Amino acid sequence: MSSAKRVLIVEDDVHIASLLRMHLRDEGYEVTHAATGDEGLRLLEETAWSALVLDLMLPGVDGLEICRRARAMTRYTPIIITSARASEVHRILGLELGADDYLAKPFSMLELVARVKALLRRVEAMAQNARIDAGEINIAGIRIDPIARTAQVDGNALDLTPREFDLLYFFAQHPEQVYSRMDLLNQVWGHRHDGYEHTVNTHINRLRNKIERDPAAPQRILTVWGRGYKLAGGDGSGA
Repeated sequence: MSSAKRVLIVEDDVHIASLLRMHLRDEGYEVTHAATGDEGLRLLEETAWSALVLDLMLPGVDGLEICRRARAMTRYTPIIITSARASEVHRILGLELGADDYLAKPFSMLELVARVKALLRRVEAMAQNARIDAGEINIAGIRIDPIARTAQVDGNALDLTPREFDLLYFFAQHPEQVYSRMDLLNQVWGHRHDGYEHTVNTHINRLRNKIERDPAAPQRILTVWGRGYKLAGGDGSGA
């Protein structure tokens, strides 16, 4: 009946969940709450959601495993992790598993709502751009279909995570342009994550393992020392 965005909150703290639900509903979102990891994972697998607000420390399946499972699904669900685990290692791990944003507890409810809104605007803008630029991209032996979100290299289908696809698609849209790790965080991840630049390194390495003939001597995604990375715009045979 309604076209309202649907947000799933997976949070075992009933007080926090209640406040979140109230603030998000005030913004017009339909909100569902799961108090355990098992229930949250079940709801995530059964239904499409506009966004997932995910705690890390949960009874049953923990938040990192839910994030990992979410990113193994074909549909893309924007994820904001909220957790009392404020250490850098957990933030980085959450981002490397595919979370779009990370907010440490205690946090401002208004800030979280603002981040949910900003994330959904970015996802909608990316989808609109994909529709506008719906033509396939063929470059360096790579073929990308932005609508189906599929990619091939040398005629072979690639098995990419949603974040790997976004990163490859961004490079393919801007061949021969050099981007620093922070540039890529801002453009592909969509939010400033100062200090987490090596998350980009991880995704670059994973992409190279999937698209390069020899990942140790890449011919497609090249390192420009001291500046960042670029996608070679030729046939992938040199530079």
